[in-house]
Amino acid sequence: MSELKPAADWTTGTEAISYQSCGACRSIQYFRRSFCAACGSSDLADNVASGEGTVYASSLVLRAGTPEAREHVPYNILLIDTAEGFRMMAHGANDLVIGDKVKAGYRQFSGRLVPFFERAPQ
Repeated sequence: MSELKPAADWTTGTEAISYQSCGACRSIQYFRRSFCAACGSSDLADNVASGEGTVYASSLVLRAGTPEAREHVPYNILLIDTAEGFRMMAHGANDLVIGDKVKAGYRQFSGRLVPFFERAPQ
């Protein structure tokens, strides 16, 4: 089996959110794999998401889990239903609520680049 190369996205320091689409069954998946989680095919393409989505869930963190995160408290952890159809966890503005339309930007959090969602312009 060949080694899965990381896509150029926020996990590698690039301002992008990547996902995979299956050429065999047209399923999409956010977590990179060497096979399609729906049908098992290895016919996968890397794509870059638009950064648009809707807040599915929101959790305001008031107590940092690590010493590095203390400077960010309070911070919001969100589940975002992306325009492309996958769900992802990300940081976001503290005033976001379920159902808000959002757009991703990128910020530093504890020394790492992370997607940061804010309310989309109307």
